[in-house]
Amino acid sequence: MKQQLKKICGALGLAAALIAPALHAADQVKIGFLVKQAEEPWFQDEWKFAEQAAKEKGFTLVKIGVPSGDKVLSAIDNLGAQHAQGFIICAPDVKLGPAIVARAKQYDLKVMSVDDRFVDGSGKPMESVPHMGISAYKIGEQVGSAMIAEMKKRGWNLNEVGAIRISYDQLPTAKDRTDGAIAALTAGGFPKANIINAPQAKTDTEAAFNAANVAITQHPNYKHWLSFGLNDEAVLGAVRAAEGQGAKADNMIGIGIGGSQSALNEFKKSEKTGFFGTVLISPKRHGYETSMNMYNWIKDGKAPPALTLTTGMLMTRDNATEVRKEMGLE
Repeated sequence: MKQQLKKICGALGLAAALIAPALHAADQVKIGFLVKQAEEPWFQDEWKFAEQAAKEKGFTLVKIGVPSGDKVLSAIDNLGAQHAQGFIICAPDVKLGPAIVARAKQYDLKVMSVDDRFVDGSGKPMESVPHMGISAYKIGEQVGSAMIAEMKKRGWNLNEVGAIRISYDQLPTAKDRTDGAIAALTAGGFPKANIINAPQAKTDTEAAFNAANVAITQHPNYKHWLSFGLNDEAVLGAVRAAEGQGAKADNMIGIGIGGSQSALNEFKKSEKTGFFGTVLISPKRHGYETSMNMYNWIKDGKAPPALTLTTGMLMTRDNATEVRKEMGLE
């Protein structure tokens, strides 16, 4: 009898030993992080911060570049085969949202979008998918408010100031950013009549230079200049145009958006230029926080907020190092 009990216990112990690793494997959290342009610094930084979250929580992060719709669906199949439980995605086309959600359901994968929000067949945001994005309008307001503050600091007469809006209205994000800047400027007392619309043909520095050059030439009555637009390149183009027509750093306040390498290079110049600052958008929340949200959703069933919109921080020549450290980029 004792011998039989020993055999039974031994068998049970062996079974437990075999089952334990399987249970442990089942407990492991695996999360995908899919981005549309894996080679871009922004997405590389998102991945870096997602890896930080993975290290802290002990989950496996699967990073996949998805530059096309076919790549997206293939990546979801890949995650399903790896028994992942969810993924975060910046899709190459927001209209892929319904197809992404449908494919994810086949594998019981949780989905969260980042940066670019899914839209349904009628072009409306897919509110059923948690999303973290950037508030273009609020970032524009940050630009406008910073310009007002700097103008007051310099003691400029507002009637002598022209503001160049480098516009690219066919891109909704660009319009939202410049609309936000205009709202903050006018709320601060800046005359709306002094805002000059300067449409650019493309979203690069050369196109912005050409647009601003026309605006400055047509308005020789202004002593000082402001400039704002979609990104750092738009403002840099305007700054170069103003310099070409004799404007000095003390006569211009250009504030970009993005905190790009071009902006950092401008700050490193031995002499100040009209490029006063940039609103640095941090990828940290978009990589780290979304990954943490997905992990908590998988482990604890706590769904992320339906919508989270982030802003940025004003970075100038004087505080660039400190701001980048605070954003986790140094």
